[in-house]
Amino acid sequence: MNKTKQSGFLSQLKGKELGLIPVLLGLVIIWIIFQVINQNFLSGRNLSNLIIQMVEIGLLGIGETFILLLGEIDLSIASVSGVSAAVLVLLSNGGVSAWLAIVIAIALGALIGAFQGVWVTYIGVPAFIVTLAGSFAYQGVLLMMLGNTGTVPITSQAILNITSTYLPQSVGWVILVIVAVLYFLLSWNHQKKRQQADLSTSFAGLYAKTALLVVVSVIVFIVLNSYNGVPIAGLILLIFIVVFSFITTSTPYGRHIFALGGNAEASRRSGIKIRGIRLSVFILSGAFGALGGIIGASFLGSASPASGGGNLQMDAIAVAVIGGTSLFGGRGSVWNALVGALVIGSVENGMDLLSAPSSVKYIVEGAILLLAVTIDTVTRRRRQRSGK
Repeated sequence: MNKTKQSGFLSQLKGKELGLIPVLLGLVIIWIIFQVINQNFLSGRNLSNLIIQMVEIGLLGIGETFILLLGEIDLSIASVSGVSAAVLVLLSNGGVSAWLAIVIAIALGALIGAFQGVWVTYIGVPAFIVTLAGSFAYQGVLLMMLGNTGTVPITSQAILNITSTYLPQSVGWVILVIVAVLYFLLSWNHQKKRQQADLSTSFAGLYAKTALLVVVSVIVFIVLNSYNGVPIAGLILLIFIVVFSFITTSTPYGRHIFALGGNAEASRRSGIKIRGIRLSVFILSGAFGALGGIIGASFLGSASPASGGGNLQMDAIAVAVIGGTSLFGGRGSVWNALVGALVIGSVENGMDLLSAPSSVKYIVEGAILLLAVTIDTVTRRRRQRSGK
């Protein structure tokens, strides 16, 4: 075995392939700063609120991550979430069962994603234009649905329970063990496949990251259990991340997404059905937009003409980019969306605790996003110079 191919954790650091390390360090610094300023920031109650608040942007971030992996961008995912939330609320209030309304809302999001994917994939209109036009159109649809009534409160208790229910403590600990084991096995399997393909591996980094994940998770669980336990909404986000992390790292479909984002022409020549992959990713993005809208509606207890508005679209993009997904395609991870959501959610939650004005929040989030994109750009330029 070529020793240069089996780079360890220190070699990874020396090679400046830092992955999520800078983001995690930044997250720790953010938490320390807010905890020093306000002693309630890391309390069980506030940490629970933080998790529930970040689930919506985390789900949107997963959808945006898939799009960015292709080297494209989706500027409509927040508007899709707003339309889906409105459909969910109107259907459930109209007598449709909550679960059927949820399925219809997700199907609507996927249908919108398919519509946009056809324009991008088969007609050739840039995704930037298609999704920007879609964003305006979906906001118009939302106003048509809710314009005369304004804010529509949710009457279905089942939908409200999505973000107001917590796991029993014993169940939470069992799930923690399962997630830690799954993370280790999936990551170990990924490293083994890279080793068999004679690519660089980092088993030491895997062991270190798993140990760190377990220690941090145990601390977080203890803090959450000091309040009401682990929020169901947080568990939903975690399940989607684990499932789609497996799909992207351990299935041919996931590898084709990365290949297409890295080099579309090479992917086409190697026999990958690039149109089908591209269309499916837009469908996924629409579905995740709908999922985010459902969580957002449950958290707010209503749908309104402002659903999917504000800075939600920029948050969705920021979540993916801050987590480390490249704007240039081919590099990233579904786990990045979780870390990015933690960063954005922590900043917004901490600012709310300090009663900071919206102007300050926009400035801070804008600065973080600019820093993340700059790091991505500089890293990509360095890789091109080194021929990686």
